[in-house]
Amino acid sequence: MISAERRVRELPVPGFYAPAHAREWAYAPDQQALFAAAQAFRREHRVRPAARDRQRIQLLLIDLQKDFCFPPGTLYVGGRSGSGAMDDSDRIARFLYRNLETITDVTCTLDTHFPFQIFFPAFWLDENGEPPAPHQEVSVEMIRAGRVRPNPDIAWWLCNGDYDWLLHQVEFYCRELERAGRYRLYLWPPHCILGSDGHPLVGVIHEARLFHAWARGARSWIESKGDLPLTENYSVLAPEVLLRHDGRPLAQRNKRFVKTLLKSDAVIIAGQAASHCVKSTIDDLLAEIGTKGEALARKVYILRDCMSSVAVPDREHPGAFLFDFTPQAEEALDRFAAAGMHVVTSADPIAEWPGIAL
Repeated sequence: MISAERRVRELPVPGFYAPAHAREWAYAPDQQALFAAAQAFRREHRVRPAARDRQRIQLLLIDLQKDFCFPPGTLYVGGRSGSGAMDDSDRIARFLYRNLETITDVTCTLDTHFPFQIFFPAFWLDENGEPPAPHQEVSVEMIRAGRVRPNPDIAWWLCNGDYDWLLHQVEFYCRELERAGRYRLYLWPPHCILGSDGHPLVGVIHEARLFHAWARGARSWIESKGDLPLTENYSVLAPEVLLRHDGRPLAQRNKRFVKTLLKSDAVIIAGQAASHCVKSTIDDLLAEIGTKGEALARKVYILRDCMSSVAVPDREHPGAFLFDFTPQAEEALDRFAAAGMHVVTSADPIAEWPGIAL
């Protein structure tokens, strides 16, 4: 019989962990040495296997990848502070180590792209036949006016050379986005391209998830998203648009992973960016919960201090931002809390979180 005290105990952060590594692009753990350290830690602290957990607690870590989490990354999420994602990675790693025996399993999502995606400048040409600059929106009106159009060079593999079909599709897509009211199509710099240096997990996050898996016999799953060229996929649970203009399927919801989350006794969410992929994932989870019973919202815990928002600095005006999505993220947190979800911090002991059952 395991005592209640043991079930919720916090463990020490392992001695090998160095917070400075959360700021180092090149840092990667020695995986064989990490496995040995996890085995020694498990024996020293008599860590029980995850299979014996009475309550299944899932930690969902969203897009903690190098391109998002370091200044050299092509889409660094610095937040208003400028060091947001790096600070978040350190807090997340230490949170996982301290709560190693309380968290049953960890799932990390990976934003995964190819060279031509509808949200990359390479996909488009402007009225001068040149790719548009990143960090701007594309609207239905812009497409209709001929100010932007899809790059005809990619039609041969994207839609069997049917460029008229592609023109109809991109206009339909932007119209669907605007109708839904969540986002307009935003052009991002190339990021998280499969095979690039920016695609992998941050070193300290990879280190922490492996340590947890080896110490507790957990699965430590990876969910990939974002590889469909004709739709955005901010949420790990569903692309932004599911249908093509001709009524045929464009993409599908991730129903399998929705079931994984909903059958957990608690789901803890952190990652990047609060204003986009985290927000969209929670929005989709809340929509699924709404079809099955609003009480399920109370099993969701959002780590406010372990995520940052996209805030693009204005280089010509220090202290100002070209785009700052922080207000949208704050509004979403308030909305999630009003729906019954819990907005908490990594510094608060899990045993003291409202409604937690351990």
